[in-house]
Amino acid sequence: MFGHAETWVAVAFVLFVALLIYLKVPAKVAAMLDERAARIAKELAEAKKLREEAQALLDEYKKKRVQAEKDAEDIVALARREAEAYAHETRAKLAETLERRTKQAEQKIAQAEQQAVKDVRTAATDVAISAATELLGVAAEGAKGAKLIEESIDAVKSRLN
Repeated sequence: MFGHAETWVAVAFVLFVALLIYLKVPAKVAAMLDERAARIAKELAEAKKLREEAQALLDEYKKKRVQAEKDAEDIVALARREAEAYAHETRAKLAETLERRTKQAEQKIAQAEQQAVKDVRTAATDVAISAATELLGVAAEGAKGAKLIEESIDAVKSRLN
């Protein structure tokens, strides 16, 4: 029975197992495995926490991006409204300026017409006075004629001016 090698291997194995049990190796291995499982669980929890934080950060940046896009659209819309208002204001000022200049030109034309009418009247008056003076000078000679001529000239001047 003790002559076979297999028996000695079996006895050595049983003694080895007994020694391991005596030295509490299975408990130590179990404790190490439990410790490793706890460490892995802790790492998994930390990884899960980091993933949740990253997801929250991603969501926050998505919200910020959406808000930034909305703000950009608002800025563009405001700039467009301001540009349209400025264009409208510029058009209104241009129309006002053109109207004012048109009125000024019309006033200058009216003044020129009035001046031309006045010049024509003055010229006509001068011609009429000259003609009347000549005609009356020829028709009326003497003191009474001279006085009549003077009165007629004064009357014509006052009526034409």
